[in-house]
Amino acid sequence: MNPADTNSRLTRRQWLGAAAALGASAVLPRSAIAQASPWANVTRLIQDYVGTRKVANMVAVLGFGAAEPGVLAGGVDSFTRPRRAAADSIYRLYSMTKPVTGMAAIALIDEGKLGLDQPLHEILPAFRTMRVQRRYDGPLTADNLEPAARPITIRHLLTHTAGLGYGIVQTGPIAQAYRDRGILPGNFTRLQALLPMFRGTPAPSLTAFADRLAELPLVYQPGTRWSYSMGLDVIGRVIEVVSGQPFARFLQDRFFDPLAMADTGFRADPAKAARLTDNYYLLGDTLLPIDLGENSIFFAPQPVAYGGAGLAGTPRDYDRFLRMLIGGGTLGRTRVLSAAAVRLGMSDLLPATLLPGGEYGTAWGFGAGGRVGRGADAGVFGWAGAAGTIGFVHAGLGLRAGLYTQYMPATAYPLLEQFPAAVRADLAAQGRL
Repeated sequence: MNPADTNSRLTRRQWLGAAAALGASAVLPRSAIAQASPWANVTRLIQDYVGTRKVANMVAVLGFGAAEPGVLAGGVDSFTRPRRAAADSIYRLYSMTKPVTGMAAIALIDEGKLGLDQPLHEILPAFRTMRVQRRYDGPLTADNLEPAARPITIRHLLTHTAGLGYGIVQTGPIAQAYRDRGILPGNFTRLQALLPMFRGTPAPSLTAFADRLAELPLVYQPGTRWSYSMGLDVIGRVIEVVSGQPFARFLQDRFFDPLAMADTGFRADPAKAARLTDNYYLLGDTLLPIDLGENSIFFAPQPVAYGGAGLAGTPRDYDRFLRMLIGGGTLGRTRVLSAAAVRLGMSDLLPATLLPGGEYGTAWGFGAGGRVGRGADAGVFGWAGAAGTIGFVHAGLGLRAGLYTQYMPATAYPLLEQFPAAVRADLAAQGRL
């Protein structure tokens, strides 16, 4: 969530850091996780965070192949409500939406309805003539702008190399321009207008979001740098145009209904309020509730279906999406993607025009909305969310893994480094590494 010149510090803290294999795990008691668990280090991690009230809850979901996952859970959905956290607790997935959106685009590419290297302006004409800031996050004046050297492509959007900015990354005048035009990274709280870190009124539709974004300059030349961006949000609008369906409907028909992801969507059902976790903002050592499960912004109509950060869902639901990826596009007898499409989406799609020197393109690759492992980490694909959620697969090991809690910003704790380290330690103790 940062410009390419500084992104390695935050992205290394982002989600998993390494491939992990997790053996067959049993479902453990939700109230007190037994120390006898073969996942002693993951268990201690959960107990540390929940027991010291760093977070209200934490759920880890671990599985192999097509088998049902094992679940480790501790804490309560809210500090003020007694329901124990579980695999059916509803979490704000935020940027874990990106791999879902990415794979939706790959489905259209696989069907020949969209091209990986197709220019964006062929689908959204407003992006035909783009300008680029000469100085990153500099003024929006003519002397700091130059023409784009090449068109934005679908590949660029999927891999954060389009040169688009992000309201959670940019700090210069363009960040204010995003807020003024309602080009926001997502919906976080009903207090959004009052809290500076979330301030702004969203655009009235995904169409307006994309059109307004096209009016502003890019922060980098297309295809030259990995820079966390609104590319997957734009992909949502691309999917609408190409498919002829609203983006939310497309995901429902292609993924959520056939995969039985009944609790996942851009809007939460108020009838399920008892299972929606509270979200907190960490201010110093204090967790401030910013979105209550009983009165969440996710119950309100969502004017923009954010393909980059819009979904809420359960650990069990997201594991079904990951299980489909491990299954080569199938879950049980249901096929939602071809095996070739899954391989493409989880492969390194970074463009050949990428400049050398960044973390992405050297240590890591990037696929359809998710990070792709290289070297010893080959086979890893996945991403994390802004409120402490992580989801990834390891294709070679048939592994699915997820971690779920709710606090912002995710980098406030080292949890997103500690989880894979705990898993690695457990694997070593089991003789698996």
